[in-house]
Amino acid sequence: MIDSSNVLNEMLPDKSFFVGIDSDGCVFDSMEIKQKECFCPQFINHMNLQPVSKYAREAWEFVNLYSTYRGVNRFVALARALDLLKKHPQVRARNVAIPELPGFRRWIDTEKHLNNTTLLEVLDSSADSDLEKVYKWSIDVNETVKKIIRNVPPFPHVRECLRKIMNDADSIVVSQTPCEALSREWSEHSLQSLVRIIAGQEMGTKTEQLASAVNGKYHPEKCLMIGDVPGDYDAAKHNGILFYPINPGHEELSWERFYDEAFRRFLDGSFAGDYQNVLISEFRRLLPEEPVWG
Repeated sequence: MIDSSNVLNEMLPDKSFFVGIDSDGCVFDSMEIKQKECFCPQFINHMNLQPVSKYAREAWEFVNLYSTYRGVNRFVALARALDLLKKHPQVRARNVAIPELPGFRRWIDTEKHLNNTTLLEVLDSSADSDLEKVYKWSIDVNETVKKIIRNVPPFPHVRECLRKIMNDADSIVVSQTPCEALSREWSEHSLQSLVRIIAGQEMGTKTEQLASAVNGKYHPEKCLMIGDVPGDYDAAKHNGILFYPINPGHEELSWERFYDEAFRRFLDGSFAGDYQNVLISEFRRLLPEEPVWG
């Protein structure tokens, strides 16, 4: 694992303002294609869910796109999707066994950094078939992403917003996507020069990335996290900084609003308080906790 302190903690401020920016589903319109065409087919394949593939897809897409779990770590999402699938009335009616994966669940309950690197470290000293199954799933997801995800552009207004941010604030990517995929996607669209650092899954959680980047360097009300998932809000709140949501299904309007008014409010000090609270309430209403079949 890359020690985030070697990169983020050593980043010194050039400006008095800081902005962290999520990538998938926030900068790039890539959440739907990644989840529907890469993650979900491998979920069905490796978990042997072919008999209930329709409902497996419903559960996977709800967790990863349309619920409060949107954007959660892939391994946590896997456990949550399996849990929902076990409760799905159509799955229960078909008497299809859903994998329990007790070895995998012990790992996600005890491991702080859930990624392929730490999973492989455990596998090297263990013959746990559950962990091996999950590792193969995760590796195949990455390979599928490499094959399928290309020419996915940033949302409209993103490039202009990144340039505006760069003029007045230090900015970094804060993401749980693997670093290799992030670097490829940002370079493909010539955006890498518009941020100082691209931080991915191997550099810690989003909360840890923000802590390394901002703690002791910037005033909290001069720090902002831009994201499209509840985990982005949680990471911002944990670090005592501001949050601007990119609303799922309304991404273009969210970036337009950021360009026209929100960034100005951030710089002039009128973002915190009522303005931010209204944005967060609007964001939360879009992402329910339970599916309609629950």
